Amino acid sequence: MLKIRLSMGGAKKRPVYKIVVADSRFPRDGRFIEKVGFFNPLLPKTKKERVNLQAERIKHWISKGAKPTLRVSRILGEAQLYPMPPKGNNPLKAIPKKDRKKDKSEGEKPVAEGAKKEEPKKEAPKAATPKTEPKKEEPKKE
Repeated sequence: MLKIRLSMGGAKKRPVYKIVVADSRFPRDGRFIEKVGFFNPLLPKTKKERVNLQAERIKHWISKGAKPTLRVSRILGEAQLYPMPPKGNNPLKAIPKKDRKKDKSEGEKPVAEGAKKEEPKKEAPKAATPKTEPKKEEPKKE
């Protein structure tokens, strides 16, 4: 299956990505069929040098059945070459992972810093239900 995806390059902590058409079985930075653009995430979004796309070649490969990955489909959506994917919903994203685990163990929903914590709702006492004790087995007499 053909994919339009990012292939990583650049130096340590200075990533630069090529947008390539590749077989999905090939390694991320390995063999590809054609380079159709590049993406530099370190540049501000306002600079035009951040993303460069070969629109005609991308349309050609999409017509041949190539599917863009989620990140590439967002880049193509901003350039109006492909429909923008729906936004995901991850309300826990702003909370550090270690804090998420603490809150889950307490049984509360984690709240991001700066957000108001809601008071727990007081429930009306339920009607008293008779508690039945488990049957006790008598020791066997031999």
